[in-house]
Order: sequence, then structure tokens, then C-alpha cells
Amino acid sequence: MTTAPLTIDLNSPEETAGFAARLGSKLLPGDIVLLEGEIGSGKTHFARSLIQSLMTIPEDVPSPTFTLVQVYDTAAAEIWHADLYRLSAVEEVEELGLTEAFDTSICLIEWPDKLGPLRPENALTLTFETDPNMMEKRMLTLTWSDPRWSEKLESCS
Repeated sequence: MTTAPLTIDLNSPEETAGFAARLGSKLLPGDIVLLEGEIGSGKTHFARSLIQSLMTIPEDVPSPTFTLVQVYDTAAAEIWHADLYRLSAVEEVEELGLTEAFDTSICLIEWPDKLGPLRPENALTLTFETDPNMMEKRMLTLTWSDPRWSEKLESCS
């Protein structure tokens, strides 16, 4: 089953952060969110906002561009934030332990095209696009095939 894409206009970084927090409140271990878009399109801002919204005590949420994966303990679940931009082979994904985290943690994955055949079918994909006329605005397209995302997203948008 493939669900028609849902498109949301996010008019500011604050609206992006608000949507991230609403989605974050619905996530459970085993939920995977794939973040697609060009450099600077808002993937890391979204992930950072979602993670911080689930923290009991706020802390810095750096981009995992160089560490590849950052792991956070929250009351909701362990969150894995991965940035796969620098990976050169699918085997490196397995070395990170990411495929095991798919089952036990909330996973936020930037540059999911690097997953290749390991891309989870049950994931929610968020595609970020910038508006060339308004740098603060983002168009977010959500796609999924797992029916559980429909229910989670109903109360978020």
C-alpha cells in the first residue's frame, strides 16, 4: 500500500520546529524517519528540534556530519540521529549498528539514499525543499507505505 504524499508549507524555522515537536511526540521505538533534501534545506534543524523536544533536560544537539551517528537517551526512547552524507559504501551502515537500531530505537536519518538496499520499507520519508524566493520557508513532502504513519500524522499536521 502506498499512501499519496502529504505536503506541508513551513513558513519559518519556528514552524519547522513546531512540526518536529508534534511528530516527535508520536514516535515510538522502531519508528524511522528518513530526511531528504539538499544541503541547507532544513534536515538537521528538523532533527535537532525533534530531539530537543523529547529531552527532559535540554542539551546541545550537534549535527552528526562528522561523527556519523549521535545517540540520545530520552524518556520516550533512545534516539539515533545519523548523517550518512560521508558514507561511501552500504557496508559502512551496518558497521555503525544502525540496522539494529531500526528495531529498538527512534531513528532519524539524513541522506537516506546512502542506505541503498538497507532502506527500511516501513519508514516515513520527509523531503525538504527550500523556497528560492523566501529562504526561511520550506516545503515538506511526507511519503510512507506503512499504514501506522497515517494515524500518527493526522494529529501532527
